[in-house]
Amino acid sequence: MVECYQPLTDSQWQVIELLLPVQRRRRLCLRHVFDALLDVCRTGCQWRALPPQFPPWTAVYYYFYRWQRLGLWQQLNTLVNALDRVAHGREPTPALACVDSQSVKLAPRIYEHRVLDAHKLVNGRKRQLLVDSGGRIWAAHVHAAHRHDSTGALALLPQRPWWARRLQRVLTDAAYRGRFTRHLLSLGVAQQISSRPPTQRGFVPLARRWVVECTFAWLARRWVVVDYEFTPASHAAWLLLANITMALNRA
Repeated sequence: MVECYQPLTDSQWQVIELLLPVQRRRRLCLRHVFDALLDVCRTGCQWRALPPQFPPWTAVYYYFYRWQRLGLWQQLNTLVNALDRVAHGREPTPALACVDSQSVKLAPRIYEHRVLDAHKLVNGRKRQLLVDSGGRIWAAHVHAAHRHDSTGALALLPQRPWWARRLQRVLTDAAYRGRFTRHLLSLGVAQQISSRPPTQRGFVPLARRWVVECTFAWLARRWVVVDYEFTPASHAAWLLLANITMALNRA
């Protein structure tokens, strides 16, 4: 189901503009640019198919990749997550997180980091997510689908950022043993492994780890259900932007 386009409200824009250079005089209104990016994230339209009420698609395309290179999507995602947690009576940053992966198909004619996941039989890429107990995405990384989870997840927390200072425990399944376990220990974070009992088949909800499955299910309602990006970094940026829309809509 495709969501209808809804422009940013004034209260939502007050949060977004905290990290944008809105003081500088420019020909385009950055609020309109951001509205256009939200429309692409919600509807999955092509850049050249942006409705005429938005700025030219070339300008929107330019700002998306510029803000990606500057790390603004990660900064903005962290900000809205913290504000959303506070609004729901929680501490701004999480003490407990869940990590899991999902293999997704890659659009045709894109071959960078395209590999077959022999276990899931998916020809494409794998995305790693770190979410809190509310399903909010705090970190995302995309890589080739054949890469093992224990090594692919290292990029989620290459070091301990400020928002992870309260982080005490990360819930994973058994696939994250090994290098990821040692990496978490080096950061001073404990790992708790919980997996489906070998005697049971199908989906089994595991305590506190089911929230990341809900996040994957929520992403399936958006155009990020398939990877259309030429680079894994761009797809990771769209995952963060999708999470930003979720947090803004819950405000």
